Amino acid sequence: MRATLICVGRLTLEFQAVWRHYEGLLRPYLRVEVIEAPETALSFGLEQARVKEGMAVRALLRQGAYTVAVDGRGDEYSSEEWSAFLAEKKVHGQSHFEFVMGGAAGLDASVLAAADSHWSLSRLTFPHQMARCMVLEQLYRSLRIERGEPYHH
Repeated sequence: MRATLICVGRLTLEFQAVWRHYEGLLRPYLRVEVIEAPETALSFGLEQARVKEGMAVRALLRQGAYTVAVDGRGDEYSSEEWSAFLAEKKVHGQSHFEFVMGGAAGLDASVLAAADSHWSLSRLTFPHQMARCMVLEQLYRSLRIERGEPYHH
């Protein structure tokens, strides 16, 4: 299994240690690639930022990958349900998953339309930097659940 995270903006210093922690835990199970699209200043307006970032993100989407838009309006899963969802996709031949995460303006409608599915981490709103780390943590947790291994630290 392979995962690509396409993220708008760079991971800030305060979240880098959390990222490295889960990236290390995932290393035996999964190859993770991160591709960062440039963030647009919100001073241009939310819609303009979304459109500009959306164009950059769409150019990064990989043909043949199963694309998951991480979006607050997407489907919510428990950790066990998320693990089963990914496992079922793998049984049907998916080996490359890409997770698309917007910046502060969110994801453009064109990116949402291009995605195979939409995943909401919660009905709560999180900073996109934190959400990026949470996606990695949930990938780790889902793989451990799928293998019947303990996942609480």
